[in-house]
Amino acid sequence: MRLIYKKFLNLMTSFSSFPMREELMRAVADLGFETPTPIQQKVIPTLLSQPVDIIGLAQTGTGKTAAFGLPLLHHTDVALKHVQALVLSPTRELCMQIQEEFKKYGAHMRGLRSTAVYGGVPIGGQIRELKSNPQVVVATPGRLIDLLERKAISLEQVQYVVLDEADEMLNMGFREDIDFILKNTPAREHTWLFSATMSNEVRGIAKRFMKKWEEFSAGQANVTNENIDHQYFVTNHHNRFETLQRLLDFAPGIYGIIFTRTKQDCQDVAEKLMRQGYHVSPLHGDMDQKMRSKVMERFKNKSLQAIVATDVAARGIDVNDITHVINYELPDDPEVYTHRSGRTARAGKSGICMSIVSPKEISNIRQIERLVKQRFNRSDIPDGAEVVRKRLFYYLEQIAEANPQADFARVYQETIHERFEEMEKDELIRRLIWLQLKDTIASYEDAEDLNASYENRERGRGGRSVRLFINIGLKDGINSAEKLISFITESTDIEPGIIDRVTVRDLSSFFNVRSDAAEFIVQAMSQKKFKGRKVRMEEAEQRDRGRSGGYEKPPQKRFSGQFKRRDDKGGSQKFNKKY
Repeated sequence: MRLIYKKFLNLMTSFSSFPMREELMRAVADLGFETPTPIQQKVIPTLLSQPVDIIGLAQTGTGKTAAFGLPLLHHTDVALKHVQALVLSPTRELCMQIQEEFKKYGAHMRGLRSTAVYGGVPIGGQIRELKSNPQVVVATPGRLIDLLERKAISLEQVQYVVLDEADEMLNMGFREDIDFILKNTPAREHTWLFSATMSNEVRGIAKRFMKKWEEFSAGQANVTNENIDHQYFVTNHHNRFETLQRLLDFAPGIYGIIFTRTKQDCQDVAEKLMRQGYHVSPLHGDMDQKMRSKVMERFKNKSLQAIVATDVAARGIDVNDITHVINYELPDDPEVYTHRSGRTARAGKSGICMSIVSPKEISNIRQIERLVKQRFNRSDIPDGAEVVRKRLFYYLEQIAEANPQADFARVYQETIHERFEEMEKDELIRRLIWLQLKDTIASYEDAEDLNASYENRERGRGGRSVRLFINIGLKDGINSAEKLISFITESTDIEPGIIDRVTVRDLSSFFNVRSDAAEFIVQAMSQKKFKGRKVRMEEAEQRDRGRSGGYEKPPQKRFSGQFKRRDDKGGSQKFNKKY
């Protein structure tokens, strides 16, 4: 019987063959839909004929909205005046786009009302829309929770929930929000989850909130893994190698691949890194097979923290645990970027792809963004203080997780105790950490600012820039620039493109925005909370980054009327004054 049903589905190769209500068929004809896309052909017949929980795996632009939208409207009872279906999407733009599509699909369904609710616009108008009793609501998680807390919407009678771009929502830090929303849909009968990738986090949502589900997949070539955080760092060409060192030092647990364009660059960069104590090795076509195999063996057993490779030599690398891909130079062919970045974030894991570019190469980044249909995050090259702080936390974590062998304690404990019995515990810890960090501190005591000059960074960006402080960071779950940008844009209705130079730290973060938008953003964010904690945002005190790696001074509020931008100048401090 199952085989007969599958054969029946295969016959549905046109929209006219789908058993949809007549009003939807008229709308489909009006829109000129004839042949369904692969994901539509697989999903729509199932959801029309026998609604079940499903997972649809397909990239953006493959027709997912119609794949869930047409069946959703098909099962909507326009005679009922309460919310029957809920669609969650990660961004305001996608939320608005889905709502516009729903208007087209339901153009001939008299009595159908749908509405979109999202952040960045006054909430009052959306509350009035909800009072008109829509049957379908499209929402971003943050704004929906805001409305639930105000008791402006009830999800008590929702039967269908769609999670669109589920992996993107999870990447943006909405897991707790999704959990909260789904727990507030007690009458939910079916959950339809659509995602570009099937990460562990996506599967976890499915296991917690879905019944036995069916899985449908429609692949698409040359699209990057959405679990990858794409970052780029702008520096002058002569600072490229020093920037690479800075990034390696800022990621003490790195296990990655550094890509160069030529075999000579590969060899030169690897040799310079090895001379300075980095555990790396070159991998390029001029090496014989025996030597390449030896390098790969050392890389796979993690004797190497990274390999420096050309694109051709890296084709045979098949390792799932790579944390970072670093483009020492962008590839000549933008499509090669997807192959490079795809070396990380495998097997449902997340990863980081960093690119070192000169100011003239920013246009190349834009070209790659259009190709892979993802926005890259422009980040600051860490200063000396940030490198030392990152390595400090890394060593502290290593100590906390260490599990010494029992024999070690039995054999050496008395000797250790006798040697240090008169030393205070805090002093012993301070000395141990100093032994680990003293070389790093010495190296970065007079670290220069490697970011391209401020004038270069501001040229062509439509105005001056202001650096802002926000009191959330890694400890709050903001583990990437993308998550911070998403939270801010979701809360303020600004475009992501005006946020730049994001730096995420443990307890706080910093970013740049155009000066004409800064005061609006600060005022809008002052009313927000993040995981129950009040958000605090203000202009950041600029630090001296021209001659030293000094710490950033505590941010001070500087809003008295017109927003002012401070330049990148200020006092400097040596590391030994801080440690």
